[in-house]
Amino acid sequence: MDLHVGARLRLRRTLLGMSQEKLGEAIGLTFQQVQKYERGANRIGASRLFELSQALDVPVSFFFDGAPEPPEEQVAQIICANDGNTVGHDQLGSLETSDLLECYYSIDDQRVRRRLFELIRSLGDQSDADGLVD
Repeated sequence: MDLHVGARLRLRRTLLGMSQEKLGEAIGLTFQQVQKYERGANRIGASRLFELSQALDVPVSFFFDGAPEPPEEQVAQIICANDGNTVGHDQLGSLETSDLLECYYSIDDQRVRRRLFELIRSLGDQSDADGLVD
C-alpha cells in the first residue's frame, strides 16, 4: 500500500509540474523526504497525508484510488478474468503512464480530450480483438 500511495503522490505532483523540493517546502519537508514517500520507503501518516492532499489540491481518497486489492480478491479476479485485460500496478506507476496523463490533461478542450479518450479505447478494443494485447 505504501508503494501505491507513493506512486499516486508522484503522479499528482508531476501532473501539476511541481518539483519534489517545491512540494517539500509547501509542507515543511526536505525533497529527500518527499522522495522517500514517493518510493514507498517511508510510510505517510494520516496528518501528513492530509497536508499532502491540501498541497496537491486532491482529496485524501485520491491516494488510494486504484489501490491493489487483498490477495484473496486478486486470486479470484485472475481465476474469473475472461479477457486478461487488467492494468497492473507497475503500469499505473510507470513514467510512460505519467507522461501520457500529463499530456492528456494539458489538452484544454474537454471535447478534444473526450474524443482522444474514445480513440484510445477503440484502439485498445481493436488490439484485443486482434489478439495483440500482452
